[in-house]
Amino acid sequence: MAENDDDLIGINEIASMASVSRQAVANWRARFADFPKPLADLKAGPVFRTRTIKIWLRKRKVPMARVVSLINLKGGVAKTTTTVAVAETLASKFGKRVLVIDLDPQTNATTMLIGEKRWKEINEKGWTLATLFKDALDPHNKIFDLKKTLQKKVSDVQGAEKVDLLPSSLDLIDVQDKLASAPTGQFYSVTPIDLLRLAVKSILDDYDLVLVDCPPNLGIITLNGLRISEGYIIPTVPDVLSTYGIPQIVKRVGNFSREIGEDIEPLGILITKYMENSTVHMNVSRDLRRRNDPPVFETVIRQANQIAAAAEMQSGRRTLKQKYGYGDLTTRYIEFAQELLEKMEIEA
Repeated sequence: MAENDDDLIGINEIASMASVSRQAVANWRARFADFPKPLADLKAGPVFRTRTIKIWLRKRKVPMARVVSLINLKGGVAKTTTTVAVAETLASKFGKRVLVIDLDPQTNATTMLIGEKRWKEINEKGWTLATLFKDALDPHNKIFDLKKTLQKKVSDVQGAEKVDLLPSSLDLIDVQDKLASAPTGQFYSVTPIDLLRLAVKSILDDYDLVLVDCPPNLGIITLNGLRISEGYIIPTVPDVLSTYGIPQIVKRVGNFSREIGEDIEPLGILITKYMENSTVHMNVSRDLRRRNDPPVFETVIRQANQIAAAAEMQSGRRTLKQKYGYGDLTTRYIEFAQELLEKMEIEA
């Protein structure tokens, strides 16, 4: 039977029509105020008029950016290195336009991509995400400039010119604890968890993927990153201390997801710094895969000295293998990027 534009469709049908995941559609509903309102909210979910959805999709020129957060409550698990390496791999090997959003006050992703000298320059001028959150604390203080803050073509990897950055600042450490008391705007229209979403929504469509490097906590700044994300990845060393907080992450994000009424899918655990001769690493990895809650990516990032060397920003261009080594590490990042694209049903 031919489809009638006056037919009613649900979230699954919209996802199929746009060739994206159900989570992506949920993300559009949260991100775009002009997304069509449902005609009814049934027990099975909201239903929409097909014609209005088609018009909206054409207007938005779908496909659009897919946003993923990376988070772990434990430091030293290669979360930031993974964020940057995957961004550079997606750009250089798969031709994707990638935005890295650095929400971690340690600023490691920022310095990996633009170097410490450039970071100090823009930090002194207030061209970091710390200014966005500082503005929220004072309704009369509107200094944040998205155009100046957005750093373009930041990677030193050949072929990764499509990687852009929204940089972090050490000032985020002082700002986070104060955000809970930030003014909510007229008619309570702006909440502290919506600050990032409102600030960056105009540029997200410029990218295929957006990777958010979250702080090692579940505070308001992390929730800002999750608020714009359709899913999240948990990079972890397979030991007791690094995996201890995973159930807390899954539970807290699940509760947050339900509270805002949008899906934020646990895309999976990525095992990092794996040592084959470690009984602990072997046993913990096995237990994580056995529990499968959340699922564990097939790709494993092994321990490698090149991880530390890759963090050093260089003045000239280098290949992905020159940055991450000619051995196993580069290959694993490529394999993981491929696995991530497949999981998110994005054409490689």
